[in-house]
Amino acid sequence: MGNDKVRAKKHLGQHFLKDKKIAAAIVEALDAGGCDTVIEVGPGMGVLTGFLSERNFASFWVVEIDRESVEYLRQNFTGRFEIIEGDFLGLDVRPFGDRIAVIGNFPYNISSQIFFKILDDRSRVTEAVGMVQKEVAERICSAPGSRVYGILSVLLRAWYDIEYLFTVSEHVFSPPPKVKSAVIRLTRNGVERLDCDEKLFVSVVKRCFNQRRKMLRNPVKAMVRPGAGEMPLLSMRAEQLSVTQFVELTNWVEANRL
Repeated sequence: MGNDKVRAKKHLGQHFLKDKKIAAAIVEALDAGGCDTVIEVGPGMGVLTGFLSERNFASFWVVEIDRESVEYLRQNFTGRFEIIEGDFLGLDVRPFGDRIAVIGNFPYNISSQIFFKILDDRSRVTEAVGMVQKEVAERICSAPGSRVYGILSVLLRAWYDIEYLFTVSEHVFSPPPKVKSAVIRLTRNGVERLDCDEKLFVSVVKRCFNQRRKMLRNPVKAMVRPGAGEMPLLSMRAEQLSVTQFVELTNWVEANRL
C-alpha cells in the first residue's frame, strides 16, 4: 500500500487488520440467524469481507466511503456481494429488510456515531459485531457505578444485550494504532418499547450525563416546573442509575414537565 493510501486511511480513522485469525474470529462472532441482510461497515481492503462472503447470508452488502478501497473490492471480490460507495452514517437501512446485522472494524473517529446510528435503526438492526478502541468497548459494556459508564452504556443497554468478546493487540494492524482494540457484540433484547416516552428518555439520559458529577436534581431542574418536588433518584448521580431507574426518572420528568 502506498503512503498516500495510508494517509487517506489514517484520515478516516481506519487501521487495516492484517491478522486473519482475528478477522475469522470477528466474523464467527456474528450469528445473523434469520437476518434479511448483513451490512459490513468500512471493509477497507476486505480482510473481514473475504470471510463474510464465504457464509451463506440471504443478502450481503458492504458500505465503504473510500474510493480506492471500493475499487480494490470490485477488482478482488467480483460478484460475491453488493457495494455501496458512501457513508454508513447517512444510509437509509429500510430497503434492506426488517432484520439486519451490522459488522465491521469501525473507524475509531466515528465509532460512537455508528452506535448511535444503530440505536436510531434499532427496530431493524437485530445484531451488531464491531471492533472498536478498547476504551470505547469498556465504556459501552460498563455497568452502573463504573466511572466510565455513560450515555451509550445506558442507551444501548436499553435495547440490546451487550457482550465484550475479546481484546485485540495494536500489533495486528497496519499502521498500528497507539491503543488496543476490542470486539463487542450487541444482540437486540426483547424490549419493543420502553415503559416511558422514548424520545424524552434519550433526552434525560444525555442531559444527566452532561452534568455527570452533579446530583440529578441539577440537570433535570430545567426540564420540570418550579416546585415539582423531590424523588429519591434526584439525590443520585447519572453514573449510578440503571436503565430501569432512568425510565423511572423519565416518567417523573414527564409528569412534572414545564
